Amino acid sequence: MTAEMSSAAPTRVLVVAHRTAATPRLLDEIRARARRSCCTFTLLVPRPYWDPDTDQAAVTLELALPLLEESAGGHVDGIVGDSDPLAAVQRAIGTGGFDEIIISTLPVRVSRWLRRDLPHRVESLGLPVTVVTAEQLERTASDESSRLLRG
Repeated sequence: MTAEMSSAAPTRVLVVAHRTAATPRLLDEIRARARRSCCTFTLLVPRPYWDPDTDQAAVTLELALPLLEESAGGHVDGIVGDSDPLAAVQRAIGTGGFDEIIISTLPVRVSRWLRRDLPHRVESLGLPVTVVTAEQLERTASDESSRLLRG
């Protein structure tokens, strides 16, 4: 057996995100995951459920991929998926042969994916799942008023 044959193949990580595809918490998680071991990343952006016929998911990919590649230290593939995020993940797993999944969501207060229990539903597919929740901006009405008066 040669050294090349005995070396482990990179771990294939599926990153599922839409509006949080380039948030600081997700970029930090990608950076940390890339440091732990050799891996490849694919960003899956489900089409928006409210308007699945637009190219909004493709625009998200175009804007997020360069930032994800910088965090990953290499190329990141991108795919647009079904408007049902679970169906999109199932299809990606079936065709991409992934080893683990990172799901990036909006904060609990506004996340449709968390209300639909997407992380647990994806876990039932048998792969390890990491959930990254974007930080919620803490602003009070008085903070907003002050900001508007200043600028």
